[in-house]
Parts: sequence; C-alpha cells; structure tokens
Amino acid sequence: MQQFNILWADDEIDLLRPHILFLEKKGYQVKGVHSATEALEEIQESAFDVIFLDENMPGMTGLEAIPKLKQRRPDTPIVMITKSEEEYVMEDAIGSKIADYLIKPLNPNQILLSVKKILDNKRLVSEKTNSNYQQEFREIGMRVMDELDHEEWADVYKKITYWELEIQKSSDSSMAEVLDMQKSEANHNFVRFISENYKSWLNDPESNRPKLSHQIMKEYVFPELSENRPLFFIIIDNMRLDQWKVLRSLVTEYFDIEQEDTYYSILPTTTAYARNAIFSGLLPTEMARRHPDYWVDENVEEGKNNHEDDFLRAQLERLRLSHYKWSYHKIKNSSQGKELVENAQNLKHNALNTVVFNFVDMLSHARTEMEVIRELAPDEAAYRSLTRSWFEHSSLYDLLQKVSKMNAKLVITTDHGTTRVKKPYKIIGDRNTNTNLRYKQGKNLSFDEGKVYVERNPESIHLPSLNVSSAYVFAAEDYFFAYPNNYNYYVNYYKGTFQHGGISMEEMIIPIISLNSKNG
Repeated sequence: MQQFNILWADDEIDLLRPHILFLEKKGYQVKGVHSATEALEEIQESAFDVIFLDENMPGMTGLEAIPKLKQRRPDTPIVMITKSEEEYVMEDAIGSKIADYLIKPLNPNQILLSVKKILDNKRLVSEKTNSNYQQEFREIGMRVMDELDHEEWADVYKKITYWELEIQKSSDSSMAEVLDMQKSEANHNFVRFISENYKSWLNDPESNRPKLSHQIMKEYVFPELSENRPLFFIIIDNMRLDQWKVLRSLVTEYFDIEQEDTYYSILPTTTAYARNAIFSGLLPTEMARRHPDYWVDENVEEGKNNHEDDFLRAQLERLRLSHYKWSYHKIKNSSQGKELVENAQNLKHNALNTVVFNFVDMLSHARTEMEVIRELAPDEAAYRSLTRSWFEHSSLYDLLQKVSKMNAKLVITTDHGTTRVKKPYKIIGDRNTNTNLRYKQGKNLSFDEGKVYVERNPESIHLPSLNVSSAYVFAAEDYFFAYPNNYNYYVNYYKGTFQHGGISMEEMIIPIISLNSKNG
C-alpha cells in the first residue's frame, strides 16, 4: 500500500495518541502538532496527503487557518474536527471546501473511514468497479447472443454505457479494453437485429416495434401541450446516450426528471432524414410525396434542413393542434444562442417552443476538419468531456436556467447519435453518390456485400428512390466507406472520427427525457 502522510493539528494532540497509534498500525505516517501556527510551519517544510484540523484551538482557530493552509498547499485535503454541532460552524467549514467534517468524541474507525474515503478512494472504487463489471460481463455477453427485442437491446446499450462511464472514473483502466470488445460484439449482433426487423417496424403496425423518429412529437411532446404552461422541446443535434449522461447532473440542478427513455432513429441516421422525420411526423417517402416543396433530395445541393418549421407547422395542422401558439428556433452559433436567451421571457406565453441546438453536430464534424478538435477529442471519454465543457458554458445551459423559472415543461432529445469509426470499407459509386461516410445512396454502387446493410428497394423502408436502380447501403458497426482513389490518405484522415448515418447502437438508440422545472 502506498505510504500516506497525515498532519494532525490539535491543542490536545497528546490525548489523541491512541488514535494516532491506531492509524500508524494501519500503515499511515502521522505528524502531530499543537496549534494551527505549527501546522502552517510544517506544511511550509513538508508535503502531507491530508490535514486533520481541530476547529477550536487557542490563538488561530481551525476555520481561520483553512484559507492560509490552502494558499500554501491548495491541493491538500483538510478534515475539520470539532466538538461543536452548531450549524454555522458546519456551513463555514463546508464553504471553505473541506474534504470531511468529524465531530468529537472521535471513534478510531470513523477516522479511518475518513482517511480511506479521501486517500484510498480511487483505488477502492476502481477495484469495486472492475469487480462488479466482471460479474456482469458474462450476463451481458450471454444476452447479446440471444434473440432480443428492441427494449432488451436498449437495455443492453444502457448497461454498456453505464459501465463505460463507471470504468472511465476508475484509476485502473484494465477493464476498458474488455468492455470495448464487448461493445463491438454487441454492435455486431445489433446490426443483424436491425437488418432482420427494421423493415417490419416500418410496414407492419402489429410488429413489436420501438418508438421511431417520426412518432416522437406525437408521443412525447403534443400530449403535454397546454395553454396555461409553456413546453420547451429541445433537440441537441447529434447527442449520444453517454453524452446525455454526462449532462444529466447539470440539467437536474434546475429540473426534475419525469421520464427518461430511449427511442430509435430511422435510417439513415442523419439530420436530413431523422430530424425532418421528427418535425414532420412522417417517414421520408411521405415527406417527399406530401411536401415536395420542403423535401430536398440527395442529388440537390440545397441544405436538407431548411424547412423544419414548415414541416412542424404542417404536422400541427394535420393533427389539429395549430390553435396552439408556438415558436421554432435553430441555433447555429453563439450569437444566435445569446439572442435567444436575451428574449427568453417572450417565449413563456407560447404553448410550444421548439429549439434546435446544432453545436454538438458542428463539434463532431469539426473534429474531422480541425486538428485542434482532433487533439481534444481522440476517444469517447474525451468527447464526453468536451461535450460537458461546451454545455456548461453554452447558451443552451443559460436558456435552461431561465426556462426553469417559468414553471415550464421540458423535453430534451436528439435526432441521432454518432459512432467512432475505425475500419474502412471500400465502395465505388458515380459522381452523384452522396458523400456521407456511413451510408451511400446511388445507382450502380460496387462493394463487397459483407458487413453492410443493403436495401435495393428503398421504398420498402420508406426512402425515396431517385431512379429505378437506386440502392441504399448502410455501414455497420465501426466501419466507414472509403473510395479506392487516394485510399490511404482518405482512410488516415477519417479513421477515429465520429460519424453518423449507419447502423450502431450509438447512432440508433438515443435518449429522450421529459422534465419539470423545480421552480414550478
């Protein structure tokens, strides 16, 4: 065990000798001093792993000593020890950012627990995390080999995501590689599940199917509409389940979670298809047929999501909800976000306020273009950290804090997730083939039919067909499409980047959360 050094300042330090001996028998080195002044002198000369500080000492009190100790050793944890149970003493100590608070008379095991909690926490948590995952590893492995339904697959993905986050917190990453292999195996079987069931989900109303993109507003948003209470529907573009999990604690400072669920994105898992489906309440072929003025085909250069408000208006009219006052906002940059926050009070009189935040999508795409982002987000853990950092300083977080004061209802979701691509898959198409790395749409596509999902009759999965020989090819697991021309450069440029459009748990199983403001 690592040797830890403890500094203990107490004017009655001689009476605490039994406690010091107890800690020394447990392997800790303890230096006792009689005053806060002596403690300050000691830390000037030597480094300690933790400081025990009596609150009520003659001369300089423990509370008075804390800021001076922190100035000299800002990273050394301090445990306040006191006879007082006065609330103001506790509040002052906690406000001074102490690591723990103990009340006399002291119990040896109470002291040991505090020391272990502070000094041995990472090791103990790591050992327990790895042990618990090892116990569940076999169960997850057996489950992914079974014939699971959509709910069971969502549960598997939630468990894998949970362990990803837990192992990331651990100082021992020995199980991270095992988990990564298990996720890859799960995705392999998930792709087979989607290829066998996706078509029936779209065509057979009696099939055991999940909620899909085009059903989300009807299922989660419209039932909550009220003239007396505003509803904010927030779409954070391109947000995976694990990214939501790292934002969750920030959101729940201001909102109570009513329902935390997942739904399945339609294919392709891209903004053009999935998000338009959310706003229109329709599948792509129906959008193209009913609203040819709003739907933009693959072969057109125009932006594919310029008519989300038009699609939403049409859906409200179709469902006879157009009498509700509503708004739509798309935030593409910080200045647009700042303007929305400044005018947030004007939104509280609307029954529905829909806001799309594109920043996470911009972040993931920027990663393939900008070396800085590439360095900041080399893996999933870093990508999660970057997402949280953005959110904490974003106009979205500012907006949510304002919304929480409106007695508002809140629904947060996304249109699809992303996956980190690692393996290239050769494909050949003509110049009209789309550029997405995770799916291709075109005629006379040439590729090896293996780890891809191919649909040669696009209308059978409700996708528009530009001509009679059009096909859609979806990349599976962690593959990405690469053209033979300049192959090595292309592969090295995109390998390890986060992409979407294909089939993986990360892209298709995505979060949707219903919340109520705590100030309501």
